Amino acid sequence: MDVFALRKRVVDDYQEYITSFISISDPRVKEVVEHNLDAGLLWPEPRIGLNPSFETGGLIDEHVESGLLHRECSKIFRRKPDTGPEEALRLHRHQLDAIKAARTGANYVLTTGTGSGKSLGYIIPVVDRILRNGSGKGIKAIVVYPMNALANSQFGELTKFLCNGYPLGQEPVRFQRYTGQESDEERQAIIADPPDILLTNYVMLELILTRVDERQLVERAAGLEFLVFDELHTYRGRQGADVALLARRVREACKASERRGDRRSARRLPRRAAVRSVDGQRQRRR
Repeated sequence: MDVFALRKRVVDDYQEYITSFISISDPRVKEVVEHNLDAGLLWPEPRIGLNPSFETGGLIDEHVESGLLHRECSKIFRRKPDTGPEEALRLHRHQLDAIKAARTGANYVLTTGTGSGKSLGYIIPVVDRILRNGSGKGIKAIVVYPMNALANSQFGELTKFLCNGYPLGQEPVRFQRYTGQESDEERQAIIADPPDILLTNYVMLELILTRVDERQLVERAAGLEFLVFDELHTYRGRQGADVALLARRVREACKASERRGDRRSARRLPRRAAVRSVDGQRQRRR
């Protein structure tokens, strides 16, 4: 098919339709209108775009073999179609660079086009770290979205990767959405047993830091390893300043919770040692 010939036929038909009901008496106005129609004012030239071909970063399985990623990543990060066999996931170079940057513990920003897999640039490092250190040890990653629609979409992607192929309740990494859309029962369940990864929005994250009911979430985020802001470019002006301050408050709140936990442990340890000492004395006397 010649797409340019097809476009010309469509435009010609549309131009004939438009001009069929244009009747202008004033010759000067008519001349201007006809000139602009002939120049293509209502039907500009076709837009030609190229789909970018990103430099490959290799297969997930290759990076599992090299030790860059945990071995379970090979099972998690696969293309899992509803029908047909699963396929090993092939990374782009910028995704691989993001994974390597995350392994160093440094902050990083991943900027690339729509549909180029930016989400995997932080999901894979987060999941890899949790797999290495063990699941169920508190909130290790908070992912912040500018709107609930994005959080809902990402929740579906995580479900596809982390739930499909695993028995219910035996998922390798736990995640939950906490955006204000949940029922009170769901919210209480998340507070009572926080996941490894918490998906939220910047407004709800602000509320988590200030509301007494969510204090347990903050405490379970002590030692937080990842604070991710998806679609960072949307935070501009005053909103950008607010989100920057929010990031600082989250960091300080998690550090404060960690310090409180250390002090509680320090207070308990001498008492436990004293109890063991008393028990030992009693046994010797017997």
